[in-house]
Amino acid sequence: MLALSAGCPQKGGEPGTGFGRPERHEEAAKKTLMDSTTATAELGWIVHPPSGWEEVSGYDENMNTIRTYQVCNVFESSQNNWLRTKFIRRRGAHRIHVEMKFSVRDCSSIPSVPGSCKETFNLYYYEADFDSATKTFPNWMENPWVKVDTIAADESFSQVDLGGRVMKINTEVRSFGPVSRSGFYLAFQDYGGCMSLIAVRVFYRKCPRIIQNGAIFQETLSGAESTSLVAARGSCIANAEEVDVPIKLYCNGDGEWLVPIGRCMCKAGFEAVENGTVCRGCPSGTFKANQGDEACTHCPINSRTTSEGATNCVCRNGYYRADLDPLDMPCTTIPSAPQSVISSVNETSLMLEWTPPRDSGGREDLVYNIICKSCGSGRGACTRCGDNVQYAPRQLGLTEPRIYISDLLAHTQYTFEIQAVNGVTDQSPFSPQFASVNITTNQAAPSAVSIMHQVSRTVDSITLSWSQPDQPNGVILDYELQYYEKELSEYNATAIKSPTNTVTVQGLKAGAIYVFQVRARTVAGYGRYSGKMYFQTMTEAEYQTSIQEKLPLIVGSSAAGLVFLIAVVVIAIVCNRRRGFERADSEYTDKLQHYTSGHMTPGMKIYIDPFTYEDPNEAVREFAKEIDISCVKIEQVIGAGEFGEVCSGHLKLPGKREIFVAIKTLKSGYTEKQRRDFLSEASIMGQFDHPNVIHLEGVVTKSTPVMIITEFMENGSLDSFLRQNDGQFTVIQLVGMLRGIAAGMKYLADMNYVHRDLAARNILVNSNLVCKVSDFGLSRFLEDDTSDPTYTSALGGKIPIRWTAPEAIQYRKFTSASDVWSYGIVMWEVMSYGERPYWDMTNQDVINAIEQDYRLPPPMDCPSALHQLMLDCWQKDRNHRPKFGQIVNTLDKMIRNPNSLKAMAPLSSGINLPLLDRTIPDYTSFNTVDEWLEAIKMGQYKESFANAGFTSFDVVSQMMME
Repeated sequence: MLALSAGCPQKGGEPGTGFGRPERHEEAAKKTLMDSTTATAELGWIVHPPSGWEEVSGYDENMNTIRTYQVCNVFESSQNNWLRTKFIRRRGAHRIHVEMKFSVRDCSSIPSVPGSCKETFNLYYYEADFDSATKTFPNWMENPWVKVDTIAADESFSQVDLGGRVMKINTEVRSFGPVSRSGFYLAFQDYGGCMSLIAVRVFYRKCPRIIQNGAIFQETLSGAESTSLVAARGSCIANAEEVDVPIKLYCNGDGEWLVPIGRCMCKAGFEAVENGTVCRGCPSGTFKANQGDEACTHCPINSRTTSEGATNCVCRNGYYRADLDPLDMPCTTIPSAPQSVISSVNETSLMLEWTPPRDSGGREDLVYNIICKSCGSGRGACTRCGDNVQYAPRQLGLTEPRIYISDLLAHTQYTFEIQAVNGVTDQSPFSPQFASVNITTNQAAPSAVSIMHQVSRTVDSITLSWSQPDQPNGVILDYELQYYEKELSEYNATAIKSPTNTVTVQGLKAGAIYVFQVRARTVAGYGRYSGKMYFQTMTEAEYQTSIQEKLPLIVGSSAAGLVFLIAVVVIAIVCNRRRGFERADSEYTDKLQHYTSGHMTPGMKIYIDPFTYEDPNEAVREFAKEIDISCVKIEQVIGAGEFGEVCSGHLKLPGKREIFVAIKTLKSGYTEKQRRDFLSEASIMGQFDHPNVIHLEGVVTKSTPVMIITEFMENGSLDSFLRQNDGQFTVIQLVGMLRGIAAGMKYLADMNYVHRDLAARNILVNSNLVCKVSDFGLSRFLEDDTSDPTYTSALGGKIPIRWTAPEAIQYRKFTSASDVWSYGIVMWEVMSYGERPYWDMTNQDVINAIEQDYRLPPPMDCPSALHQLMLDCWQKDRNHRPKFGQIVNTLDKMIRNPNSLKAMAPLSSGINLPLLDRTIPDYTSFNTVDEWLEAIKMGQYKESFANAGFTSFDVVSQMMME
């Protein structure tokens, strides 16, 4: 026995075994549940039978005490020696790994060893929910124990050198699972070997906490099987955001992370450092505009950051960034003024040339605007030029330093400002830099005559009259009228001169049509001829009828005669229209004896844009009355505007009665630009004085808060007022509201003011149902931002799509004709009691529908005459739309003739041809003159017509104004 035991460790052991405490290089992937080498006292494991396994002590290479078990009963037959560990808690692990270090004596090196000697042993485990094992339970047999494996030594020891043992240490690792109960026991079965169990380490594998792809993955246990992959969800590190989701890693059975999916990236203002494990805020002076892996970059020129973690750099004072400029572009400034302006005047035309500014502001989008001011109006100050002045290639946005300007007035002083602007000019609170030049136009021939009408006619003569040219360019010396018979060539024209604007042309053929043109002459020579106009002499029959049959009728009773004369005027207009339709295929027109120019009445006040003033405050002082704050009493907040609160209150001026007013206030903390923009509406309103335009009482600018004070409109905006009173008004009342709006817009159009935002929401209603045009902000601030979905961007500006004419949306061509389109939409809103135009269609759908000639159908119970007037306003060609003056006249006729509003429009939509006058029935739809007179409410004159011989439409159509 001693000889045999010489090959086995004895109690106390000895150094040099080569084992010692386990290395920790794999600790990140392992979690130890039990390690026999850490025991400082006896292990106390259970052995069966007692003569089997024996616990002994030894030392590792560091002279640390370790406890081991050995067995060597090879000379005894039928060995079955069990060794059981204490209860080991699994701590959530699903698969258990057992690392065993042991030595085995080579059976062949043992003298006289029996054939039953073994060099292997068995490993078992038994699961339990608590420490329940005894010396007899569980039974010492394979069932209930679960066998893991038979463990064989790779190397065994046999030789002895210099009295010492040379041992071969074997290390084997086995695993088992899944385990699911609270813990387990291990058992080692020896069945006839000579061996020493030096160390047992029980552990499970885990994937350690890791930061990968910008995400944190927490410690994760490996799966129950050696091939299992356990998915783990990651969470972004601080100041990072998900890019691809889900963010996953898979933990394999060896505690290694595999198959990364998804990733996180540092937010804007943060950059990845420390191998991507930290997102650090951009240091001062740097920025990062977007999420991503890129590093923070230094601020571009003329910009800076105000704090760490910046997503953009703020421009320094005096420098700006345009809306479309990238954030890494240097901040730029406004250009200096153009240089070396050269002007060349030719009569009423002008060529301007200049050289670019010395400083472009650091940008390449430099363009030029031309501001024309006429200084010869006698107002004492220069005023903006009218729309008649022509610019080639255009007035605004010139890319080349030259422009040709024509259609100026003769003998007039002008000042032209050449503004240099770039992409950040609008960002600057200062006006654009400009160079100016003063010029005086030379004498020039007058412009063409635009108005001509027939005063009277006979069988051989026609008396004509015309207006003075819009631009006489001096004193009119005389006029030259040329005419020729329509059937002959223009080369056969006869010319006659007249010192006045009226002439009687004699010696004409009876019943013949003549073509007339007229031109004016000044000391500078003749102007251009007017357009061709067509007039017809009377036939002999017409003349005789006129003399013999009209005279008794006209000299009748004075009252009846006056009424009849009115009837004749109406009939003449209708008849003239009929002849115009009959000759629609010819080259001339019968609009018929009357032509209008569309130009302003002489002496009419002209609207002045307050932004043409070098100092906008000067415009406020000129057009708005300053009110002392002590005269204003604010009583109630009734709403909120773009710049501050809207209140109601009272105004008591010295010597006047107290009145109820609306008060717009400018919120505190405003910038100078906000103050200027706020007061600009007052500068606009102060120029208007009309019962259908909101009236400005004055402004408060010398104390705070800054205020705009207007008359108070008790019923608020028209759209909400109509919605609140759905169906409560008669058609005549609604037409009366529309007439008031049209009258206000006619007044504004006559002043050359374009509203640009005409809609029911911008019409105010007082207690007497008087409608007044208001809200004059959009006419100037098309570039301002707004969160109102009513407005959408088009070519760089905010436009109310549903109310705006196609040419204004596409080309930003805002005119009174585009306001007429908007008025047609207002008519539809009124007749539908505040319905939203085009309902829930998107703005783009509206644009597409209009382009395809879709038009809003008539609202419920809408008279056909009103819907047809709407369709006239929605003509695609703006030149075909009626003027506001014509709209007012048409609505007046409807009000005087309510029966014209009884015909309801069919519920259909689409584009229709404009009607000339839908309030007077077309006589061609009647069989007799009597029926027609009844239809136009003039039945009392049937007898007078019959007595005068007007019994057929052919005779009626020959009636003249005379």
